[in-house]
Amino acid sequence: MKPILALTVLLLAATWMTGAGGPQGVAYIGHDKVAESLAKGGNIITAPDYTVLGSHRDKAGQVEVHEKETDIFYVVDGAATFITGGTMIGGKQTKAGQMVGTDIHGGESHRLAKGDVMVIPAGVPHWFKEVPQSISYYVVKVIKP
Repeated sequence: MKPILALTVLLLAATWMTGAGGPQGVAYIGHDKVAESLAKGGNIITAPDYTVLGSHRDKAGQVEVHEKETDIFYVVDGAATFITGGTMIGGKQTKAGQMVGTDIHGGESHRLAKGDVMVIPAGVPHWFKEVPQSISYYVVKVIKP
């Protein structure tokens, strides 16, 4: 029940932050699709101004910068060391408005654990630097026009 409540809160936050709803009316996503998305990773719902997805990691990732996307994470299980801010090192553009890199110089370290929420505004470098075992989390991507 807690993951569904968290997902509802994240969807409301996305709608509030954008000032407009994505799909018209109520969107219901069944628990099977939500669980699958969290286990395998992938979109739960996509709209013009936001996306909700589940994600699972068992290792570190690449540094990311999204020009027009604010990421809102809600950690469901596990833990990781997450770095935000600073300057991305070794950055290269992977698609319009998206860059990846190899390191962050001068960022702030956060220890993410179950129940934590992290908001990363558009344009801020961020990185799952260390994932000792695994981490599962929901992401709401709020997309600026």
